[in-house]
Amino acid sequence: MVPMLLSWLTGLGTGMFFLYFWQTLLFPFFWADFWYTLKLVRYGIRLKMYSLRGELVTMLDRFLSHAKQQPQKPFIIYEGDIYTYQDVDKRSSKVAHVFLNHSTLKRGDTVALMMSNEPDFIHVWLGLAKLGCVVAFLNTNIRTNSLLYCIHSCKPKALVVGADLLGTVEEILPKLPEGISVWGMKDSVPQGIISLKEKLSTASDRSVPRSYHAISNLKSVHLYIFTSGTTGLPKAAVITQLKVLHGCAGLWAFGGTSADILYLTLPLYHSSGSLLGIGGCIELGATCVLKKKFSASQFWNDCKKYNVTIFLYIGELCRYLCKQPKREGEKDHQVRLAVGNGVRSDVWKEFLDRFGNIKMCELYGATEGNISFLNYTGKVGSVGRTNFFHKLLYSFDLIKYDIQKDEPVRNEQGWCSSVKKGEPGLLISRVTEKNPFLGYAGDKKHTEKKLLFDVFKKGDAYFNTGDLLVQDQENFFYFWDRIGDTFRWKGENVATTEVADVIGILDFIQETNVYGVAVPDYEGKAGMASIILKPNKFLDLEKVYLQVVTFLPGYACPLFLRIQEKMETTETFKLQKFHLTEEGFNPSRISDPLYFMDNLKKSYVPLTKELYDQIMLKEIRL
Repeated sequence: MVPMLLSWLTGLGTGMFFLYFWQTLLFPFFWADFWYTLKLVRYGIRLKMYSLRGELVTMLDRFLSHAKQQPQKPFIIYEGDIYTYQDVDKRSSKVAHVFLNHSTLKRGDTVALMMSNEPDFIHVWLGLAKLGCVVAFLNTNIRTNSLLYCIHSCKPKALVVGADLLGTVEEILPKLPEGISVWGMKDSVPQGIISLKEKLSTASDRSVPRSYHAISNLKSVHLYIFTSGTTGLPKAAVITQLKVLHGCAGLWAFGGTSADILYLTLPLYHSSGSLLGIGGCIELGATCVLKKKFSASQFWNDCKKYNVTIFLYIGELCRYLCKQPKREGEKDHQVRLAVGNGVRSDVWKEFLDRFGNIKMCELYGATEGNISFLNYTGKVGSVGRTNFFHKLLYSFDLIKYDIQKDEPVRNEQGWCSSVKKGEPGLLISRVTEKNPFLGYAGDKKHTEKKLLFDVFKKGDAYFNTGDLLVQDQENFFYFWDRIGDTFRWKGENVATTEVADVIGILDFIQETNVYGVAVPDYEGKAGMASIILKPNKFLDLEKVYLQVVTFLPGYACPLFLRIQEKMETTETFKLQKFHLTEEGFNPSRISDPLYFMDNLKKSYVPLTKELYDQIMLKEIRL
């Protein structure tokens, strides 16, 4: 009996050893991959079951279900005021009834929404959704021509504007397309604008019949979210009901529950704020503490005050928190998850060391893209990972890219080739019926520009993310760089063509080449404009300053100017940016005149060696 028992225990021990060896050494992430994929499959099955029962459940339906099941639960907390699920349901119904009774809006019409972070953003969004309208989120930083461009591209029948942005819209009222009604969230509004706030005071809050917003297909459009992508002016990315549901599942996928309290400081016009944040809370039935703007000094006080358990971030946000003076009790909070993208490895480590055991849930994805990655293991520095199961759902690749020519590398037969693991490559994702690229509203050429054709075989099509990534031996991905005519600064995409167009309006400038330059210890790249003056014209630095601050968002204003006599171009006559980007803004290396944006003097000033050293030593905050 004893020998048999010893033999059995020996066999069990050997089996456990090989299982440990197989799992830990050969496939250390097997179970993490398995359980994460199982979770996604369960979510897909849930959507399929709804469909088989003839129920196409949207984000709005999820919200209405929570409003019925937990009417008194706080949904939005804003500046100390609590808005329950029932409160938001009734207020959004008021919005719907105002437009039913005082406009010609009908199902399928587009309404543009330009509003800062405040509860009424959500009330208007959901209220219009109850009517079956498509809502276009406008970036609150854009002005004049860029704003008009965005409005033209999504063809709205109405424009709803927050009280603090009425002045911005008043400037363009005479140039708005005919037939657009403008509604302001203020009692007293300029001529030509209707007071939505006044009409809400007398509107009914009764439920809107579901027939107004019930859908027959999850492919129907719910939103337009503007993104600069990688080329040109902002474009309206098409967001279907299904894409909304996928975005809303992000917090759930990372382990969020209905008991969580989310702290949201990111702008609601971004997909991260609206879909991952507000939509994520709706998916969970959770509570959102909404902040008008991010404040590094108030961040942890707010988290403690409202018992926050999750917050959303962009890379810069975490860096700003790490730059704050150290205080006692910095780890004394209930935050357990941080979800977002763009945090550097060094900031990531510093953040955890300083603020405690918070799981950083990094993700990768573009608003308009058909591919995303999630770092569900918490691997420092990684934007996500792939695995055997993930590859069954998505067909993607990292291909060789010529940065100087600004195009994919093709062989003699014209095909692209994949990079080896550990090498940077352009991330592309196969476009199929099950994994489509929905593109942008308006001019179809913008959609076509984001596609690569005949990549590996005749007739195939891939979505071009515009991002260079690296895949390591363990199948984790790391962000390398962004290609094309866009760079990222202050957590925002800066379209170089938009900046160049604004500067080019000045009568003394002949040509402008805008690009991003790296600045040590700063996330993204700072804007720099290389300029050629017209013959016999002089550079007016104060006029350049006034032009950019008037017509560009703050994050898009170039911090540096470089005056050149001629512009280098590529073989296809595109402006050469590669060497300019590499040379940066060091006056010791560059013989051309250089200037730096001085907000105190409201002008650009000569970039001297002393000023350069101050920037490098972080004595001047960018």
